[in-house]
Amino acid sequence: MSSVVRCAVIGLGMGSGHAKGYLECPDAKLVAVCDLDPKRLDKFKEHVGADGCYNDHKKMLRELEPDLVSVALPNFLHAPVSIDALRAGAHVLCEKPMALNVKAAQQMIKEAEKARRKLGINLSYRFTGPARALKDLSDEGFLGKPYHASTRWTRRDGFPGFGSWFGQKKLSGGGPLIDLGVHRIDLAMWLMGSPEPETVSGSAHYQIGVPRAKATGKTFDVEDLAAGFIRFKNGASLVFEISWGNHQAQREKMGTEVIGTKGALVHRNEGEGYDFVGEYFRDLKGHKFNGRVHSAIGSIASAYTEMVRAVKHNTKPLADGHDGLRIQRVLDGIYKSAKLGREVKV
Repeated sequence: MSSVVRCAVIGLGMGSGHAKGYLECPDAKLVAVCDLDPKRLDKFKEHVGADGCYNDHKKMLRELEPDLVSVALPNFLHAPVSIDALRAGAHVLCEKPMALNVKAAQQMIKEAEKARRKLGINLSYRFTGPARALKDLSDEGFLGKPYHASTRWTRRDGFPGFGSWFGQKKLSGGGPLIDLGVHRIDLAMWLMGSPEPETVSGSAHYQIGVPRAKATGKTFDVEDLAAGFIRFKNGASLVFEISWGNHQAQREKMGTEVIGTKGALVHRNEGEGYDFVGEYFRDLKGHKFNGRVHSAIGSIASAYTEMVRAVKHNTKPLADGHDGLRIQRVLDGIYKSAKLGREVKV
């Protein structure tokens, strides 16, 4: 591997953040972007030149042979396009969710192993300062034995545009559970030490989005709220609540609490936006201690910088394909449980 990792981005919706991340990384060089929208491509011409702008990802992979490719497309394209990049010899950073289902996620891992390439998943809440600080506490044994967690991300009214791929299960895989829940459930499991899920029990509700979309003649067949319970093989448990539409005071309400035998950790948003805090609680010698993470030591590398480092130094990505598969198993199980109306094995 040369001193600079040559990077490309496929999909410039969410992928515009990937592209900017590579531009800011001193060990990376953005060599190409790919999108079907010429206006999106125009924004990056000054960085990659006209020759680095593509509307055909296979042509881009063939002509430029990038070292690392970000796949930031609609969910149903994550697996096939990631596999195209892996087969072309590139390492891949794929947006969440990893795929539409477990079978596709397993195929991605198989192709990465066959090509001897790294497969990273952008489980982006692992890359916030408070989350990394809490993870360090967890890894140092602050929690003792983690045995229960709760997590939520609920919105007052945060539906994506009706008629888009977001609201069509065959293209998205589901609604807020696979869109938002993937982040908060993964964060809770990560802080718990990534226990293996055994069974899940979930419910999915279609009370707001479906009738609202129907009234406007738009296609929309995914849930607007999902809730449930996860049981892990080590005996630990996790409850969750995720929604795009919910009668609540806050515009965005996010929170994850992990409880252990010695202490508890909390990651939540402050206010109604995306400013996060980390908190910790413990009883010691008859005293009750409450604390807050004020700042992380040093800067927290972005998912893009972390992936570039993993490629350059041949290390494991902070969130790899097996992490993506673990959360994919949970998501698939929850949807299956909701459909069958009973607890199911993961």
